[in-house]
Amino acid sequence: MISLAITAIVLGALGSVHCIGMCGPIALSLPVVSNNPLSRFISTLLYNAGRIITYAFLGSLFGIIGMSFAFFGYQQWLSIILGSLILVFLLLPKLTRSFQSKNIVLQIFEKTRLAMGNLFSRKNYTSLFFIGLLNGLLPCGLIYMAIAAAISTGSIIKSSLFMALFGFGTLPVMWSIAFFGNSITMHIRMKIKRLYPYMMILMAVLLIIRGLGLHIPYISPAMPLEQPGIQSAIECYD
Repeated sequence: MISLAITAIVLGALGSVHCIGMCGPIALSLPVVSNNPLSRFISTLLYNAGRIITYAFLGSLFGIIGMSFAFFGYQQWLSIILGSLILVFLLLPKLTRSFQSKNIVLQIFEKTRLAMGNLFSRKNYTSLFFIGLLNGLLPCGLIYMAIAAAISTGSIIKSSLFMALFGFGTLPVMWSIAFFGNSITMHIRMKIKRLYPYMMILMAVLLIIRGLGLHIPYISPAMPLEQPGIQSAIECYD
């Protein structure tokens, strides 16, 4: 559990540099209630709390998938497949664009953006919290990468916890951007954005290594190929 928490927080902390370029504009334009330090602190905190809650919800939702694979003894294969898919979409960007252009889910994302736009016209704490909730639903490669890692845990609770801790890992950078304003230039953001594909490749490789069960502590621990519940059920019919 400790290694899981460290992985999630580190992924969020390192990945938050990507958030500067992608979600930074949203954080910079938040409709804070007032510019006094206390109000700005509460406003930015509520926004980020909304993000983290949505991440935890997504973790529990996708954790059901991971738990199903773990129950049938396919957790290792799931980790390898998810890592391989990340590499495929990175190395074949045309395939990614083709998939996105035909994806019905994009219509949901568009409705989410419109709902966020309506909330930006209201200056109150409730709208800031809901902006954060909706922000967590916007398409983001970093979130997809975190979800892939969360699914591989094979547990609803662990998956939800992983995503929540991932959100906490992004908190220092994202809160600083929203609170201190536009202190990071576009030039720096573009440089940081170039590092993002390498981070995704690293996570994909780690997922594949984890699935291989190479008996490496924390990185690739040995996973049981058979689940106790299934094994006992089989024995009953012997």
